[in-house]
Amino acid sequence: MAAFDAKKLSPVDWGVAGAGALALIALFFPWYGVSAGVFSASVSGWSTSYGWLGALLIVAAGAYLVLQRSDVQIKLPIGPAVVVLGAATLGALIVILRWLTLPSGGSIGGVYSYGPRIGIYLTLIAGVVQAGCAFKLFRASGEALPWAGQGSAGAGGTQVPGTSTPGPAFGTSAPAPDYTASAPAPDYSMPTPQDFGTPSAAPDYGTPASAPDSTPDEGIPPTV
Repeated sequence: MAAFDAKKLSPVDWGVAGAGALALIALFFPWYGVSAGVFSASVSGWSTSYGWLGALLIVAAGAYLVLQRSDVQIKLPIGPAVVVLGAATLGALIVILRWLTLPSGGSIGGVYSYGPRIGIYLTLIAGVVQAGCAFKLFRASGEALPWAGQGSAGAGGTQVPGTSTPGPAFGTSAPAPDYTASAPAPDYSMPTPQDFGTPSAAPDYGTPASAPDSTPDEGIPPTV
């Protein structure tokens, strides 16, 4: 049987588990009440309609993470990080909705008042903190959301329905890309002169012939 080991929980894990424990305790606190002078009455989280469902989802997310860290095998069609993120987010949203819809008011002099009480506020804080920590765990796990995995399979990949894209171990961060390697810098040195050969000599078109001398020679008498 697997045993709980506190050393396996990271600070983010403690945030998820601690928020679940706080939500469980807050369920027994007053969530809604009425006060009029010395008279007051209140109800716990178990008696505020659907509000208890959100608190139980927050508790379930924390308990599931602790079981995962204790090496308890719980087979589900989706990854553990997605389970924790979904339960924490849905639980927080339900509690927020219940808080917003609870009627509140009172007299001007403070003779009487009615509205939410300490229990629901503690559960609100637990839900928001747990949802934030669960999102960090999901980002570090490298898991894909169920609908994102199905979309990649439809694009030509092979994937079993209901499974997520394989990633690093749940709760460990994926290796960061290496940005140290840079492309070689261009060489701006002087270009090597190119040899286009010795220019050829101009073509020789010969010496132009002298024009005939048409001037009569006065020293030679004309022939009769």
